[in-house]
Amino acid sequence: MTRFSVFWLVLAGICALDATAAELIVRDTRGMPLSGAMVSRSFVPGEPADTSDNGYPAPGMRNITRPETTRFTDQAGSVRFEDSAELVNLRVRKPGYRDQRISAIRGDEQPELILEAETDPQKLADSKPANLWLSLLDFDGNEADREHFLLHCGFCHQQASPFMRRDRSAREWIETIDRMNRYGAQSAHDFREPLAQYLHDRYRQLGKQPDLVPDFEAWDKDLAAVEITEWAIGDSLSQMHDFILHPNGMVYVGDNLMDRLYEIDPLSGEYRVYKVPHAPGDALGGILGNRFAGGYPKVDNYFGVHSFALSPRDGHLFITPSMRRSLLEFDPVSKQFTEWKMDGGFYPHTVRIDQQDRVWFSLALSSRVAMFDRSSRRFSYYDLPPRGLKERLILWIAQWRLGSGKTRTPPEYDRDNNGFPMPYGIDIAPDGTVWVARLYANDIARIDPATGKVQMIPTPFTGPRRLRCDAQGNPWIVGFSSGLIARYNVAAGNFDRWPLPVRSETPYSLNVDRERNLVWVNGNQSDTILRFDIASESWKIYPLSRYRSFTRDIEIDDEGSVFTSNSNFPGWQIEDGKPTLIRIRETR
Repeated sequence: MTRFSVFWLVLAGICALDATAAELIVRDTRGMPLSGAMVSRSFVPGEPADTSDNGYPAPGMRNITRPETTRFTDQAGSVRFEDSAELVNLRVRKPGYRDQRISAIRGDEQPELILEAETDPQKLADSKPANLWLSLLDFDGNEADREHFLLHCGFCHQQASPFMRRDRSAREWIETIDRMNRYGAQSAHDFREPLAQYLHDRYRQLGKQPDLVPDFEAWDKDLAAVEITEWAIGDSLSQMHDFILHPNGMVYVGDNLMDRLYEIDPLSGEYRVYKVPHAPGDALGGILGNRFAGGYPKVDNYFGVHSFALSPRDGHLFITPSMRRSLLEFDPVSKQFTEWKMDGGFYPHTVRIDQQDRVWFSLALSSRVAMFDRSSRRFSYYDLPPRGLKERLILWIAQWRLGSGKTRTPPEYDRDNNGFPMPYGIDIAPDGTVWVARLYANDIARIDPATGKVQMIPTPFTGPRRLRCDAQGNPWIVGFSSGLIARYNVAAGNFDRWPLPVRSETPYSLNVDRERNLVWVNGNQSDTILRFDIASESWKIYPLSRYRSFTRDIEIDDEGSVFTSNSNFPGWQIEDGKPTLIRIRETR
């Protein structure tokens, strides 16, 4: 039995004490109970965390993060939390109503919770999630322009949030677009000026006409059994990119901008931070240079902690450092990092480990996949073919520039991102087949590890980003700019597609619960996590507790609960400015 299983047994005991928990009732101003209201409870902060290491906890020091719990009222407007004599804060939220906040009350008190309908048109529009605003950026019916915009301008953060809707001149928008391209976006050079003018004009119009924003999309009616728990880690400058669940009961989360690994015990809230060591003289930003200079207040990334995979042999973690030509290994027992250097590509991205303990990862800026054989300590490389002669030439030039350190000025990208097909998501099917998605090439790759043969398969949708395989070996893929999920049926050689149940969504990733036949999807513009039941082809929508939540991956524990991390870049755009580790579970 894993520590995660013990965790759920303890929680089951807590739930058995539900009759002694304080009952809270949410009503409207007429005294009528409100079902489906989101009630979030957090503990009043105690002693602040250590910040002695450049603003973060010293490596290996014990820290505590208190969980914030969110539950939803039932048909009677009722919700329960475990009694506590400690001081807590409450926030009550429901679409179409003003938030109610109550600070510093005892956890066993039962305050009056009354929500008032929001009648101010501007405040009502501002309370709507970004996807509803984003739906109004239709680019006058030019779908190609809209999809290019979604691919490159919603890459790391919500696009139509209040931060984006701020009134900017066309010149300020061009400066913003150029800065984002330095950070890693690849918006076409000839699209900059028309895009800047469109965003200036459209956001200004919407700011004057909030009534144009569509109505709220209804939350699922069956949320009373849903519990969302969050653990705040890092700070408003952090980017908690990816994470992994470990059989030792810990959750390991990587701060991409600060080169720190957070080891969190969700049972106790204890966590420790381990900093990836770099050599004296190493350059900030690694081989990519300090892309954030002059535009971001602070970074401490020489490696760029990115994606995680777990060795089935010894429980070691393998981490892709996106800013190095290497692979990182972390021993959870000794807490030591090992760097395995390579020379065959650039931008190690998403990583998986097969049953033979071989580490596979995409090389996003090289159109390659790398494999590290732990037994021989050697790297092998698999080239994903260019889309044509133009891409072959640009790709060669780009590799030369990266290898020569000429990274300060980004190239002038074209509309098809020639030279940058960007291998992104990767997964390994039960039969050992390796599957890879190329975000800008609109295709997936099938690699046979036994023969080394690579097969490219075009996708009938745009923006294939991350993918996972089901129990039958079929890859499931998100269409980032096309707002859908797809399954490639290996036996039949065709795709099935399902549009997401919310409008103007840009799904970043998904994961397949092979045991329960469910697909969990990151909803990044709508502040949601989405669940797709494969057998019934039905959806369930889980609202997240914070505005401007941007999540990049999903992990599933033995009990079927899902974890994700709030990794909006920049972190200060998240409501409360708090990156969090998030768990969603059903209590029945």
